[in-house]
Amino acid sequence: MNRPIRVLELRCADGPGGGPEKTIIHGAARADGERLAITVCYIREKDDTDPTIRERAAVCGIDLHEVVQRHAFDLSVYHKVRKLCRSREIEIVHAHDYKTDLLAWALARLEGLTPLATAHGWTGHSLRERRMLYPADKYLLSRYPMVLAVSSEIARELIRSGTSPGTVRVLLNGIDHQHFRCDHDRVQECRRLLGIPPEVFVIGSVGRIESQKRFDLLIQAFAAVRRSHPDAMLLIAGSGSLLGNCKKLASDLGLGRACRFLGHFEAIMDFYHSLDLFVQSSDYEGTPNVVLEAMAMEVPVIATAVGGTAELLHDGIHGWLIPPGDATRLASAISDAVGQRGGLAARAREARRRVETDLSFDQRCQSLAEIYQEVRIRKTS
Repeated sequence: MNRPIRVLELRCADGPGGGPEKTIIHGAARADGERLAITVCYIREKDDTDPTIRERAAVCGIDLHEVVQRHAFDLSVYHKVRKLCRSREIEIVHAHDYKTDLLAWALARLEGLTPLATAHGWTGHSLRERRMLYPADKYLLSRYPMVLAVSSEIARELIRSGTSPGTVRVLLNGIDHQHFRCDHDRVQECRRLLGIPPEVFVIGSVGRIESQKRFDLLIQAFAAVRRSHPDAMLLIAGSGSLLGNCKKLASDLGLGRACRFLGHFEAIMDFYHSLDLFVQSSDYEGTPNVVLEAMAMEVPVIATAVGGTAELLHDGIHGWLIPPGDATRLASAISDAVGQRGGLAARAREARRRVETDLSFDQRCQSLAEIYQEVRIRKTS
């Protein structure tokens, strides 16, 4: 029992992934090798050739395996993951979405492994997801020995769905504040690289351009802000199925070059260095990594009070929280921030102090390692 705990981090992903990928990959890279031996496995559709996750894993030097799924009911996926578990002598299978929650449960039942799941939230809006897949997932998680929730809101949803309160733990995402650090001498350089004049006030947001993120709401709010602040610019980094819709909306509102879509932007540090204000306009979140990144980069934040966001920043201290789904309130908050440019720095400094302490990635890694140790002890006792 003195050997490292052998963990398989298991997740389905498409394209470059999202916030959970940053947490999983960097968490594996930062794990204490004397305590943990972590293997990361991603299940992908056969037509998905995006190399982003693979490249991130290579930079971090982690043990990454990708399993190709030919179709939704491809049983070979189970056999490939089972073979990986046996070769790595895995003890704990840590699942991160409804598909891998089921796979981890099957491995636990048939291979004697211990299942653990992180509930990142249930963000899909299709009828099949809402009526069948998500309720089935919540029922399955109620059978797990332990479930981690990335926000208190998700923890409450798990308990409402039948999970015992004693098996749910809240584990907020953390941020590597040593890596995400503002270099004030680089601000103008990064703005020049993006062709942004020094006098322009730059508002930015980043994420997958899907309905949950409500970039349409942000674009509408920005159009209203431009009427009183014509020197403002909006940058949106990310890709997704609604990118074309958002571009059309910006065009219909006459925003022209004042609203720019950068696509999937790998040089994310340059992006944050270019901003005067970061805005999250989501209807739903787990614990948003992008808010943590902006806080660490000393970019003032306006965010909707959804999911774990209110657990990351406190309204009026580390940034501003507003209700979701209200373009008028969002526009008013952005206008107020643009109008008090000189007063933004104090909140940015408070946010930076918070990610250096309560929300540090090292603290999260330590908490997760202790959870793995607890799960192992429960299994052997």
